[in-house]
Amino acid sequence: MERARLAMAIGQLGTGDSVAMRLVYDRTSAKLFAVCLRVLKDPALAEEVLQDVYLKVWHHADRFDSVRASPITWLCSIARNTAIDRLRSTQRQPVADGELPDIVPDESPLADVVIEQRQEQDRMLACIAKLDGGHAICIRAAFFDGYSYGELADRHRVPIGTMKSWIRRSLLRLRECLDDA
Repeated sequence: MERARLAMAIGQLGTGDSVAMRLVYDRTSAKLFAVCLRVLKDPALAEEVLQDVYLKVWHHADRFDSVRASPITWLCSIARNTAIDRLRSTQRQPVADGELPDIVPDESPLADVVIEQRQEQDRMLACIAKLDGGHAICIRAAFFDGYSYGELADRHRVPIGTMKSWIRRSLLRLRECLDDA
């Protein structure tokens, strides 16, 4: 049902339907942001690229073929490719003939910062591992993979209110666990 609705909304974008664009954005922005963030590793840059993604979707909605791919697969591939293009363009800075590039200071984090971040990450993963199996999966899917409450509720065959409660209780347990650690 959701897939068909999303496919229909993408089809309506070709006619300039802004309501359809709102539907596509509302249903997919969290997931597409997660895709961009996974590639770029920079939230601000991922937000910029996400805007570019939706512009591409708006202008090229007529290229969507529901026989070849599901709507979310098509959208994720646009997001991933746009993020990779941005990553490549920021890494590649052309230098004019005879001109030396400016010396770029090393902005990599210091070892103690990296160690501290790694320890925090390990604590978080340990706390997630202490959650009930299904709840841990939901937390990972929601916050690491960008799934919406609705998508998770459908996936686990529970009402959306139940899914919101699971996530909320799991976040509270995570907070308690992290405070204790």
